[in-house]
Formats: sequence, structure tokens, C-alpha cells
Amino acid sequence: TLPVMNRKAFRLAVRTAMALNCEIARFTKWDRKQYFYPDLPKGYQISQFDLPFSSSGFLEIDSDLSDEPKRVRINRVHLEDDAGKNMHDESGRGGNSQVDLNRAGTPLLEIVSEPDMSSAFEARRYLEELRLLLTYLGVSDCNMQEGSLRCDANVNLHVETESGETIATPIVEIKNMNSIRGVEAA
Repeated sequence: TLPVMNRKAFRLAVRTAMALNCEIARFTKWDRKQYFYPDLPKGYQISQFDLPFSSSGFLEIDSDLSDEPKRVRINRVHLEDDAGKNMHDESGRGGNSQVDLNRAGTPLLEIVSEPDMSSAFEARRYLEELRLLLTYLGVSDCNMQEGSLRCDANVNLHVETESGETIATPIVEIKNMNSIRGVEAA
């Protein structure tokens, strides 16, 4: 059978995109991202890759570097279906890994921001503002402990060498964080 778009999820996604000052596309399409992962039982994920339904928005936050509000650009807001959840024994004793498929296939709203945050404080403020907005709009309860809001943070540092040259470290993605404090620490 062919998938059918969840009408309520799409309405909530458009509401979010509009609140984030995004441009709504006149045309969008869906893609199949095929990859093997234990928490993806069908072997592909339905997502929007090259033609998302919205793009080019922004969210203003407080900055620790200026008294003026800082504008964090939003690259895109798009829908995809969620994968399951891998749970690993982290005791270090080589225990079992388990897969929870309860959320697999449910609608997931992904908000992709541009690399405009310059500090851990700004990353925290961005997530706090985003959580406040999504809760106000009725899009999500944003309960991070239950997985209603997750964050993949891409982090790199700009290190100044002894010669005065600034070097950017490689970007590292830290996936599925479930607390704002954890994102700030990362």
C-alpha cells in the first residue's frame, strides 16, 4: 500500500513553519531515504529531502554576546516518519541491546537551523524559545524526557592557534539528546 499523509501532522507542521517565519513552498515532494538500521524495520524512511514544504525562516533569541536579540536562521521545517528507538546496555558489561518500535512510522517534525549559534548559552536559549513556541502553538507538549522533543546538535569549535590563526574543528553531530542541559553541555 502507498502511505497517506497525516492531515493533522501536516497542519501542525505548517503552523510551526509560519510561526518560524518560513516561506511555504507551492510544491513539495516526499523521498525515500533507504538505509539499514535496527530501529527502521521497513528499511527506508519517508522524508522531504530536496523540496521541503517550508524554508528560509528565523527565530530570535537572547544572546550572551550582545544586548540585541540574535536571529537564528531556519533552513527548513519538514515532516518525516520517525524511526524506532535503540536502547543499549550502558553498564560496560556487554549487555543486550533492545529496539522499541512503538514510535516507528509516526509523524516527526524536523526543524533544521543554520549554524548561527556561537555559544552554549545561545544553543540553550534557542531550544528554550523553540520549546516555548511549540508548546504555545499546541504542536507538542515538548516533554524531552518522553521523547516529544529531541535535539541533534552539530558542534564545532573555533580554536585560536599561537600564531593567531583561527582554525575550525571538524563538525561533530551529537544525536537524540533529550534535555536542554545536555545540549548546552555538549
